[in-house]
Amino acid sequence: MNLDLRIPMGLMFTLVGLILTVYGIATAGSDIYIRSLGINANLEWGVVLLIFGSMMFILGRRGQKKADAAPPKPVAEGEVRRGH
Repeated sequence: MNLDLRIPMGLMFTLVGLILTVYGIATAGSDIYIRSLGINANLEWGVVLLIFGSMMFILGRRGQKKADAAPPKPVAEGEVRRGH
């Protein structure tokens, strides 16, 4: 089993982005954004993380499907297979 690292990374960033986006939407218009010149950084960065995480997950799944569809490389007799 060859797990592409982009899949769990994408899920992690998507989850954190979802949490930040929901928190940013829930606190929109609140007084906590006065110190940041009214910029809702939670919402903005949540959306950025959602996009990044989704792209990582999609690219990881696409690469995983290509790797699963490719035929395995032949190993010469007596040769020990190392690595990938």
